[in-house]
Amino acid sequence: MLSAQSTPVVRATLPAVGARLSTITELFYRRMFEERPDLLRNLFNRTNQASGAQKEALAGAVAAFATVLVERPGEHPDAILGRIAHKHASLGITPDQYPLVGRHLLGAVAEVLGDAVTPQVAAAWDEVYWLMANALVAMEARLYAQAQVGNGDVWHDMEIAGRTEETPDAASFVLRRPDGLPTEPFRSGQYVSVQVELPDGARQIRQYSLTTAPDRKTWRITVKRERSADGTVPDGEVSSWLHAHARPGQLLRVSLPFGDLVLPDGDGPVLLASAGIGITPMLSMLDHLAATGSRRPVTVVHADRSPGRHAHRAEHLALVGQLPDASLHLWYDTGAAELAAGNAHDGRADLTGLSLPEDTTAYLCGPLPFMQAVRGTLLAKGLHPAAVHYEVFGPDLWLSR
Repeated sequence: MLSAQSTPVVRATLPAVGARLSTITELFYRRMFEERPDLLRNLFNRTNQASGAQKEALAGAVAAFATVLVERPGEHPDAILGRIAHKHASLGITPDQYPLVGRHLLGAVAEVLGDAVTPQVAAAWDEVYWLMANALVAMEARLYAQAQVGNGDVWHDMEIAGRTEETPDAASFVLRRPDGLPTEPFRSGQYVSVQVELPDGARQIRQYSLTTAPDRKTWRITVKRERSADGTVPDGEVSSWLHAHARPGQLLRVSLPFGDLVLPDGDGPVLLASAGIGITPMLSMLDHLAATGSRRPVTVVHADRSPGRHAHRAEHLALVGQLPDASLHLWYDTGAAELAAGNAHDGRADLTGLSLPEDTTAYLCGPLPFMQAVRGTLLAKGLHPAAVHYEVFGPDLWLSR
């Protein structure tokens, strides 16, 4: 909780700080990388830095956290911080890294806002930062403890046991421990980080969902080769490397599983809605439901460019078919008519005609516009906002838009 003396200061300055947050975060990253260029090479996603997506996500998170502190002081902002904490844990972030971030972030605030940052204003925003940082440190410590590892000790080698070309731009990789021991447990919907060394020596990290139910023998990830839509940013560095070089028998540096979009046990109705490569966490959830003989009502929605671009399409349909009370609804930009199937439609996904029980819990994954449109439809149908959960691949821009 923000102190009594800082609350009115943050409330009064939040509009000015919020209006300049994009400039502040841009300066913050530039200053920090000037001091520590290794962070850009070996920790932060260079593509997201080039596109500005990470700057936008940080600005949105800071603004949302500060707003909760001053407008809803009794509310614990777990929804804002939980996703960040899981991402940090998958990267092996440790408490000693937060002072560096704080120094450069607050320095950027002072530099951008100039004389408006009095000692009182600086102290108030310093308090905001450390409330956020200490909450994240505590959450990350709990995640490390649950994984039974020390702070940041999440990395180990995994051997590629198999590779399958799922679509022209998506390949799946089966991973196993090289020592033959069982893989670490995970919850359906979680992801791992993968670190690869690129030709320039940088060690870049990306997250990929685990796409099967936990079985303690192997993991599987599916990697879509990311290509720049307009050439303004590079193609995906890690995905391109994996598609070009990763083969069975090779070792990959992989983190322990993390992620807060998980399917809890229960018998209530669920909706699994995905688009494109957002299908990956949903595959794990469906595989888990099928493996456990679940009889809960399941509505599955997926949108894609075409049936041929629908990664794991045959597996997806087969898993839905194994569930006694499941329905499948597909939308494709092109090609649906060729399937002659009643559950496949041309055009954008439209859930307005779906009948959903009022106690449905929804899980969404895909491009942000898709998830925002689906969420809006679900709320209009009467679902409670707390019953709609989502996963974003890359920086979480939901809070900044």
